Amino acid sequence: MQRVNYKDLGVISYKNAWDLQERVLGENLQLKSEARKNQPHLLPADILTQHHLFLCEHPPVFTLGKSGQMSNVLLTAAELEHKQIEFFKTNRGGDITFHGPQQLVGYPILDLEKMYTDIGRYLRNVEETVIKTIAAFGIKGERSKGETGVWIEPDVAGRERKICAIGVRCSRWITMHGFALNVNTDLDYFKHIIPCGIQHKQVTSMQQELGTSVNMEEVKKIYCQQFEAVFDVQLEG
Repeated sequence: MQRVNYKDLGVISYKNAWDLQERVLGENLQLKSEARKNQPHLLPADILTQHHLFLCEHPPVFTLGKSGQMSNVLLTAAELEHKQIEFFKTNRGGDITFHGPQQLVGYPILDLEKMYTDIGRYLRNVEETVIKTIAAFGIKGERSKGETGVWIEPDVAGRERKICAIGVRCSRWITMHGFALNVNTDLDYFKHIIPCGIQHKQVTSMQQELGTSVNMEEVKKIYCQQFEAVFDVQLEG
């Protein structure tokens, strides 16, 4: 069974978490490049790249993916500053999303060459870790055709609501960025954007679905268990 280095970063700025991901990704890419240069036929399992999973929360921030449209941000730069919301253009896929307190953000940095070289399968597995996590709290999460993420009642017109956004980047089969699961998140922040660029669909949280606040540490614990089960790995750290 493959091992994944796990760290709970607590509350960390988006920029600091992004810098950490880029550093770890860069280290893995360098290891892979040097190994292949010296031994071109080396098997992926024999290259000393390491898997990581970082969980955290961020202070309020909007992030825009590579394919995102600035028109989906409904505030001016001055209004963002007044509301103390940071903003970043990122190198992940997807459009605009929000990160903030009481939202569980996860950044898996995995060398998929050691697992499977299928980014679609990877995205479905990330969705599955969240679906199984919220199921433990009695919430039925589902997929919405053509829309990455985890949804509630995706096939009920007017009732579709997104509980988890997902956006990733993959370089030489090494992943970064990840998911954002709304736990007890203040959903008013989403009124200032068109979430994921999808109009006329709602955003929800575990708290909103259950009608009561949820223990974040319990969510993290269950998420880690489901991550191990879905990816067939062992977390260490």
